[in-house]
Amino acid sequence: MAVVGYARVSSFTQCPSMQMEQLRVGGCEKVFAEKRSGASVDGRTELAAALEWVREGDILCVTRLDRLARSMTDLRRIVDDLTERGIGFRVLQQSIDTTRPDGKLLLNVLASFAEFETDIRKERQAEGIARAKAEKRFKGRPARISTTDITRLRAEGLGPSAIARTLGIARASVYRLSTPH
Repeated sequence: MAVVGYARVSSFTQCPSMQMEQLRVGGCEKVFAEKRSGASVDGRTELAAALEWVREGDILCVTRLDRLARSMTDLRRIVDDLTERGIGFRVLQQSIDTTRPDGKLLLNVLASFAEFETDIRKERQAEGIARAKAEKRFKGRPARISTTDITRLRAEGLGPSAIARTLGIARASVYRLSTPH
């Protein structure tokens, strides 16, 4: 039996080292870590590697429940997959251990609260944006691409599809940024 850890931080200004240390103290022999949003499991390569690494009889361990998933759907899918494969799941700070019946109950209760918290945060953010728009203070997300980039590439003879590929944006964005506002 191996105890395998997974650490995740959301932004590049954060560092997973504290989580990694807690996981090692918690008995993890191997730790996977990454800097990715927990809103979805998509693109989380280290999570995928950790899930592939664990075998029957192993335990996947995280420091807090929200380090694994922010949505009930993702959490249930991951934990159900682990359970089907005979792999336990442990959360250090909330004392959850799915190898015990009380751990399974606590997991479901806390996961519900975590999803509720995320929904409330999104609601507050939307309200704040609406208020800022009403007060003409909302600027939106800064553009990744400027119109000068598109103008320069058009001058080089590239068409909209080629410009989109070069800049890593949608072709519709090329058209939108090319027209005067």
